[in-house]
Amino acid sequence: MPCRIAVCVSGRGSNLLALHDALAGDPDARIELVLSDRADAPALARAAERGIRAVALPDHRDAAAWLAELQMARIDLVVLAGYLKHVPDAVVAAFRGRILNVHPSLLPAFGGPGMYGMRVHRAVLASGATESGATVHLVDEVYDRGPVLAQGRVPVLPGDTPESLAARVLEMEHRLLPAAVRAAARAGHPVPLPDPVPA
Repeated sequence: MPCRIAVCVSGRGSNLLALHDALAGDPDARIELVLSDRADAPALARAAERGIRAVALPDHRDAAAWLAELQMARIDLVVLAGYLKHVPDAVVAAFRGRILNVHPSLLPAFGGPGMYGMRVHRAVLASGATESGATVHLVDEVYDRGPVLAQGRVPVLPGDTPESLAARVLEMEHRLLPAAVRAAARAGHPVPLPDPVPA
């Protein structure tokens, strides 16, 4: 049986589409549901065009509504891909070790409440950092704090703008997220943590 995946989005859904394309024909993982906190999120229409059930949550804070949708679709793994709201604690608890998030920086740097989109890339450039990247991590009750599963690095180039850095990081996200989701789907539930790096 393939791992049944729900993807949560707030905007265009570029990571959703990259993940959907990467998993096409994969016997181990399939996107069954797309959830959004915004009824006008373009990602919902993009999902529906691909035959995926797409649902706008009337109130993103309503854990019962989340759980009803996830349980009805028999979801095994939840992926936050450009989802900007806090996942209700009851949902995190019910899916402990089964919720992944992709974040556009090398966490723990440039993470936490309010750090999303161009805010992240502006902060990276303002800091003088020489590299940035993307992180896939398990979700807990605190923004961007959960255990890191995978990271991909990109250079910060002379003359970079937030937009040019964002484009480079997004390309990395489109490679990193499908690989991490595929690994999680094959590893089982809850997702096992990677071995710690020796000091």
